[in-house]
Amino acid sequence: MIQGDDMDCCPETPCEKRYFPDSLDSSDAEDEEGILACEDLELNAFDGLPYSSQYYKLLKEREELPVWKEKYPFMESLLQSQIVIVAGEAKCGKSSQVPQWCAEYCLSTRYQHGGVVCTQVHTQTAVQLALRVADEMDVILGHEVGYVIPFENCCTSETILRYCTDEILQREMMSIPFLGCYGVIILDDVHERSISTDVLLGLLKDVLLARPELKLVIMTSPPLVGKLSSYYGAVPHIEVRHESPVEVVHLCATPKDHLVSVIQLIFEIHHTGEEGDIAAFLACEQEIEKVHEIVCQESSNLNPDLGELMVVPLYPKEKCLLFKPNEDVEKRSQVYQRKVVLTTSSGESLLRGGSVRFVIDAGLERRKVYRPRIRASSLILQPISRSQADIRKQILGASSSGKLFRLYSEEFACKDMKPLKVPELQEANLTSLVLFLKRIDIAGLGHCDFLSRPAPESLMQALEDLDYLAALDNDGNLSEFGIIMSEFPLDPKLSKAILASCEFDCVDEMLTIAAMVTAPDCFLPLPPGAEEAWQRRTDLSHPDGDHLTLLNVYKAYQEASENFVEKWCADHFLSLPALRMAESIRDELFDIVKRIELPYSEPAFGSKENTLNIKKALIAGYFMQIARDVDGSGNYLMLTHKQVAQLHPLSCYYDMKKIPEWVVFHTFSISENNCIQIISEISPELFMQLAPPYYFSNLPPSESKDILQQVINHLSPISTVKKDQKPSKEKVCEECPEASAEPRCVIQ
Repeated sequence: MIQGDDMDCCPETPCEKRYFPDSLDSSDAEDEEGILACEDLELNAFDGLPYSSQYYKLLKEREELPVWKEKYPFMESLLQSQIVIVAGEAKCGKSSQVPQWCAEYCLSTRYQHGGVVCTQVHTQTAVQLALRVADEMDVILGHEVGYVIPFENCCTSETILRYCTDEILQREMMSIPFLGCYGVIILDDVHERSISTDVLLGLLKDVLLARPELKLVIMTSPPLVGKLSSYYGAVPHIEVRHESPVEVVHLCATPKDHLVSVIQLIFEIHHTGEEGDIAAFLACEQEIEKVHEIVCQESSNLNPDLGELMVVPLYPKEKCLLFKPNEDVEKRSQVYQRKVVLTTSSGESLLRGGSVRFVIDAGLERRKVYRPRIRASSLILQPISRSQADIRKQILGASSSGKLFRLYSEEFACKDMKPLKVPELQEANLTSLVLFLKRIDIAGLGHCDFLSRPAPESLMQALEDLDYLAALDNDGNLSEFGIIMSEFPLDPKLSKAILASCEFDCVDEMLTIAAMVTAPDCFLPLPPGAEEAWQRRTDLSHPDGDHLTLLNVYKAYQEASENFVEKWCADHFLSLPALRMAESIRDELFDIVKRIELPYSEPAFGSKENTLNIKKALIAGYFMQIARDVDGSGNYLMLTHKQVAQLHPLSCYYDMKKIPEWVVFHTFSISENNCIQIISEISPELFMQLAPPYYFSNLPPSESKDILQQVINHLSPISTVKKDQKPSKEKVCEECPEASAEPRCVIQ
């Protein structure tokens, strides 16, 4: 994940805003006078200023949290032990209170060992908690308390307590392996089993041995405590107990009709007139879109006396309105009576508000499982774990009127649901992780004792891919190019493409492409009959492929007037937040290029030579993602396996009469409709020049490989080279007119 540039917060930045819950805004004036009379100007130990009346009001709320009674046992454990495990259900208050107690511990030691850092799996949660904790500690956000998330650093050198994503802290270990600036490290939401959290659990074992003064606090849900205790040995364990009086209703629904059941329940709950918002857990984002569309259509026919429904789709990649309140949200909340939050498994730790009174749990999730043998991911619909089901129940908190509707039977939960969530480490592509671990090995922390071991096949495939990308030397250590690739917080293939662009004089264009494919998809779905919008979208297309189309889109976005950029995006059905995120990513990538002093050429987008150079750079990084149209009708067969895919509907080639035979693609997932996304046309000659010969020799037999072999035979100087040797760039350039203007990329 990409981290934003360091910057001090100023009054104009969003992170200076103080967030006060609605329940505190309408305070009683007499209570304020009573509190002010008894506070006697008690000074805040963190900033030396008198406490405000708001601090004492929030203190009363904090004392009512289930975790509060565990403060002194926790502080005693922290003093006596290096590792402390805190287990508690959702909404018990551990994520906001434990970091404050750790800050008090660091204050008592005069910060001689550093401050406190608390990791979160989700960006939204890190921001939300920092806002809340800054108010509870009665300090200014961005000074004593701050957050670091991708593209935004709301901290200073004097920040005592900082919240950040687990990926941010993981990458920080590349420059500060032993994390000497922290006295207490808190890993929160460990039960979500993200890759970065699992890696930190393993690496911090060695860091704790090297730094006896360092404290590690692990916060998780109760079901994972046994595994963590076995992993770390005999360490103190604080369990926060609180019972949630929730009514659980089991409604049997088959996987095929669970969406119908969800929609019916939403309207049935609304017709009862009972107060409270609704949270519905669905399997995937596509289901969110379907339910959102249907509920919005049907809600127009509701009885006005019941009030209206505000449907809030909560996607993991977006900063939802739920987490950063603003004037628009406050105005809308006065109009709509009830919110319906549609989310997936990623929303389990994001829904922390107290207004949810009804939870609908479909009991299913669509997980992306990486298959190393074919270098592609499969989207698999499967039951959630029992621990996830418990977390969804706990979202209702201490609500006496909360109701949980489970669209599965108790027997299904016992027989078909696993007890714990499957670690992401065992289902993801590990190439980026192995590159990181190889980089950390330079600092002497290469050994990582994982809580759950990744599949050996995935590790071997990751090592093989890094070898193909020239990131490893003959001894299996990072090569010079591998070290440079690890500087970029990107997929290694994309990092290699950027390095190759330095040789082909198209760095400026490649940075833009890298930013656009890393940011969320900027293309919004077009409504039926929007011919004008489709024509505007078509005008941005590039005949040489989707990568260059993204360049066109970004260039047009940059040229749009700041005063009219919102209208321009709306006219073209483009996502303004996604384009702004791409802009932030590109700025950071440019800073990295300058910092490590890579050659940078002026932009030359538009010329034929530049277009060819961009394709060379793409192939240099993505030669493992090549496909060929086998029958002329758009059935693309992968070079590495026998999966067939079609063009994505948003591809610029989708409606063309003549589609390209050979393409390089950015992503491919095995699902109901296999599609390759973000593709560009290439020639087999260009592929054979830039792909490592030993990669080609390892390809499985196929008609496509035979065609490529004929290309080799046609290029006679190359055909005389042994398969395990690399052809000289002089001979390649002599034989291929398409590449004669440029030398072969020397970083292969």
